[in-house]
This record gives sequence, C-alpha cells and structure tokens, in this order.
Amino acid sequence: MAEFNDFEQLDIRVGEIIQVEEFPKARKPSLKLLIDFGDEIGIKKSSAQITELYNSELLVGKQVLAVVNFPPRQVANFISEVLVLGVYTDDGVVLIQPDRQVPKGSKLG
Repeated sequence: MAEFNDFEQLDIRVGEIIQVEEFPKARKPSLKLLIDFGDEIGIKKSSAQITELYNSELLVGKQVLAVVNFPPRQVANFISEVLVLGVYTDDGVVLIQPDRQVPKGSKLG
C-alpha cells in the first residue's frame, strides 16, 4: 500500500495545451502535445493515447493536469517529458482538468 509521502513526491501541475500533432509512429494511436506550465516549468512535450475522444480542435487551449517530475520517456522517435493524467473509460481516456481556469503551473494540493 502506498504511503501519503509517496503521493507528496509527485509534482502534479496544471498546464495549457498549446499545440497538438498526430503521432503515426506510436504503437498505439496517440497525439503529441505541447503543454505550457508557466514560467517556473516552461513548455513540455507529452505523448497521450487520447485519440478516441480528443482532436486538436478540442485540445488547444484546454487546461490539463500532468505529473511533471517523472523522468523523460522515449515513445518511438519522440521524448515525452510529462505524464498527462486521465481516466480510462469504455469510450476512451478522459483527461483530468480543473473545473475552472487556474494559473498555469498551479500545483495539485
């Protein structure tokens, strides 16, 4: 069982998706996301398997939650720097997002 201090080690922040690209080289259908986490963290890249429910028109400008302190991970020819959080459903992955606009880089607390 995880301890509370395990959770505290995760740095989960709010970022705004500023760019979306198709990712045909990924093994599973995915999108490349460019996410702005504000001045402290900056702009980071992520690969996300969210194609069932999302496209670039729906994503650009959307705020999402992501773990920003995992080590980068190579996905095909792309380095994913953050893990965007979502919930698995029968229809696909639903992104976790604040229910109102908050400053970029805000920390989950």
